[in-house]
This record gives sequence, C-alpha cells and structure tokens, in this order.
Amino acid sequence: MSLSEFFNMGGYAVFVWSSYALTLVLLVLNWFLPYQQHKQNLRKLKRQFRQDNRNNDSRT
Repeated sequence: MSLSEFFNMGGYAVFVWSSYALTLVLLVLNWFLPYQQHKQNLRKLKRQFRQDNRNNDSRT
C-alpha cells in the first residue's frame, strides 16, 4: 500500500477526511467554548467582587 492509496482511502477520501475534519472542529469547539465561558464568568465575578468591596468600603 502506497501513501497515495492510503490518502485516497479507496475512493472514499472525501467522506473519510471530511469526517475527520468535522470531528476535529467539534472537539476543538467542545473545549474552546466552555473555556471562553469560564473566562467570561471569572471576569464577571471579579468585577462583581471589586464592586461589592467598593460599596462596602464606602458604607464604613
């Protein structure tokens, strides 16, 4: 079996390699989107914490 035969996948290369590409994209998105949401939640909590501290400091 040559390398070109391997990449051709017996004539099904379009389907096989597009499936691999789609799977890779979905796996990356499955990691990236929750990671971005986590970072956004942390920023929101830090902002809220700073604001609460300022409000408490001004009351005392």
